[in-house]
Amino acid sequence: MAPSEPGGGDDDLHAIDAALARVGLEPGGPERLQMRETLAIQRRVSERRRTVSLPNELAPALGFVPGASPPAAPVRLARSAGAQPLPERDEDVAFASVAQLSRWIEARALSSQRLTELYLERLRRLGPSLACVATLTEDRALAQAARADRELAAGRYRGPLHGIPYGAKDLLDTAGIETAWGAPPYRGRVPDRDAVAIARMREAGAVLVAKLSLGALALGDLWYGGRTRNPWRPEQGSSGSSAGSAAATAAGLVGFSLGSETLGSIVEPSLVCGTTGLRPTFGRVPRTGAMALAWSLDKLGVIARCAEDTALVLAALCGADPGDPDSREAPFAFDAAASVAGLRVGFDPAWFTPEAAHPAERAALEALRAAGAELVEIRLPDLPYESVLLEIQVEAAAAFEELTRSGRLAELPGQESHDWPNVLRSAWLLPAVEYVQLLRVRRLVMDAMAALFARVDAVVASRAGSALNLATNASGHPAVALRAGFREDGTPVGVLLFGRLFEEGVLIRLAMAAERELGAFERRPSFG
Repeated sequence: MAPSEPGGGDDDLHAIDAALARVGLEPGGPERLQMRETLAIQRRVSERRRTVSLPNELAPALGFVPGASPPAAPVRLARSAGAQPLPERDEDVAFASVAQLSRWIEARALSSQRLTELYLERLRRLGPSLACVATLTEDRALAQAARADRELAAGRYRGPLHGIPYGAKDLLDTAGIETAWGAPPYRGRVPDRDAVAIARMREAGAVLVAKLSLGALALGDLWYGGRTRNPWRPEQGSSGSSAGSAAATAAGLVGFSLGSETLGSIVEPSLVCGTTGLRPTFGRVPRTGAMALAWSLDKLGVIARCAEDTALVLAALCGADPGDPDSREAPFAFDAAASVAGLRVGFDPAWFTPEAAHPAERAALEALRAAGAELVEIRLPDLPYESVLLEIQVEAAAAFEELTRSGRLAELPGQESHDWPNVLRSAWLLPAVEYVQLLRVRRLVMDAMAALFARVDAVVASRAGSALNLATNASGHPAVALRAGFREDGTPVGVLLFGRLFEEGVLIRLAMAAERELGAFERRPSFG
């Protein structure tokens, strides 16, 4: 969320009181001063929106991405070949990729029980310092690991996730295990069934070892357990809101993790913590049993230590579910050995100048070129991409109306102008007509992204290209965040790759090619 800026005077305060009274919320109180500041931001975004012409025939973006109705098809997955010898040191096992772990388990060189106990020990020992664990699911994990080993002994192999321990962001329901969304008002909330994503992991043979922290109600890295830390630099937060998923994966506490993104909650903590984060196409993974923040933007995805791992997990997650009307059956094909030669990758040179980008970010361009991709210069159309911020705020205010009306917003850990309490209250001040106009701008953004990805297979961006993250979250396009190198202080530097709708396989192959060329993936955080 953008920082607040000074607002108007007493007239605004009176207008805020009147608006709140109209919708049955309590007027008055010191919260009005924060709301007055936020009102100024709303005005600024609205003024920017009015610089864009909206022809009468332009409909708002009330449905899924225009023209995106892919046919159903089976998943086709070809992982990388071969396996290295099993290391002697537990730490080397803990930091191995899912692709490597899966080969050891399949060959029965490594048992799921041993691997699960290894990760549980690391979670108990290192998790508290990172404030990344909401609930350790030890009993469930050991039972699932024992089942995995029995099945392997009987010759039943479920696939590359069989016996692999993982963590899940604590907004995914788990039967009989607290799922509290990082927020004090929801402590003690125990679902009676698993989210579909959790159920699909179980069917794939994966072992749930922990529910991982998230910023309260999926904002930032501050939750009821404190601030989740970056294992590369523990005095720094891990960013959010998939804070615990990124921190635990980067620190070798889990094999991989599940996260969610509405605007940047997978890619941002992945950039900070040096993990590989996959935000799939909107609708690729059903959200049944996941906390809703913004129904038209929420996406479930994967955080891992390398790109191939995200494909292995996505293959088990994808497919429609009746509980999520936005979910889609769509083909997913991934071949780890396929070449990226000839793929067209767009970039804006302004994002990669010495002033705008770290040398490691600029190295990613050359890495893609060296891998055989064709780099193509692009420019984003001049649109008010920040409009999506207000859309999220309005949907979130609707999702948590009862929390606002009950007065329990005061229980949330963050109470600054950019935190949920003020954001959710202030969303009630946005006029309905203005909201519909924002949705019409979103339709322009969708059309612009469709035109862009008609020209290129993917786009690579540094942090200077943050407008593309806003745009593609609004349009539903997938993204991968990956490590490119390191700063002088030892913290990771990452880049973003964006791809065509439902073409995550291509995007992940490009990320794998960049990994090989950049050579920045062997280093581990010294934390612990």
